[in-house]
Amino acid sequence: MVRDSEYHALVERVVLVHGSVLGGAPTWSAQEALRERFELVVVERPGFPPGPPVERVDFAEDAVLVAELLRPGDHLVGHSYGGVVSLLAAAHQPEVLASLTVVEPPATRVAAGNPAADALAAGAAELWATGPTHDPETFLNMFLVAVGSDFHPPSPFPPELEQGARMLVRERPPSEADIPLEALAAAPFPKLVVSGAHHPAFDAICDTLESALGAERVALRGNGHSVQRHPDFNAALADFVERAAEQRRAQASKD
Repeated sequence: MVRDSEYHALVERVVLVHGSVLGGAPTWSAQEALRERFELVVVERPGFPPGPPVERVDFAEDAVLVAELLRPGDHLVGHSYGGVVSLLAAAHQPEVLASLTVVEPPATRVAAGNPAADALAAGAAELWATGPTHDPETFLNMFLVAVGSDFHPPSPFPPELEQGARMLVRERPPSEADIPLEALAAAPFPKLVVSGAHHPAFDAICDTLESALGAERVALRGNGHSVQRHPDFNAALADFVERAAEQRRAQASKD
């Protein structure tokens, strides 16, 4: 589940959890430069290349798997569906983490009542219920439009992308996720919410998480839903991780 990598003799360990369609390596390719500063652990969730397909992708099951990977002092970072997984994993292990960062998680239930968030959840439900689930290429392209992604897949799909698209069809809808906001807000680690300022539903979700969790907020416009590819993302994440690490060290010295 964790990609083999060369670990540097650096203090902070950053665990990266990918979202839908693409596995960990392509999702977090722009973060490879951070290996000069941190130990990166790129999680490969079940069902996604380079692993074999699975019958069902479920955020709750993946959250348990991610929680089991965490070590004391880890910094957990999740993008999109992986952000939902990471929010739940953090709730499983609140005493372990040094920080939590989520990048546009589609946890629409936290912003229920907001018209844009409700529309995103309803549109996703309709796509999964009536969309071309037999045609992964068409289904994926419809999904990318819905979430405001700037990813333009090649046609025909290479094998890895076709597998990811088939896993997308098998996902448990993230709109079903009940995020334990009060428990996460009470957890001592700092939280960061990152958005791309491109889609009103994700803005509403991130606004809610910022307020409910007492989180820091960064908005990086220009890369759609692939906010982690923004040229300023790495600097923002590194600054947050280092400040969170210093806070944890300061607290440990008092205990």
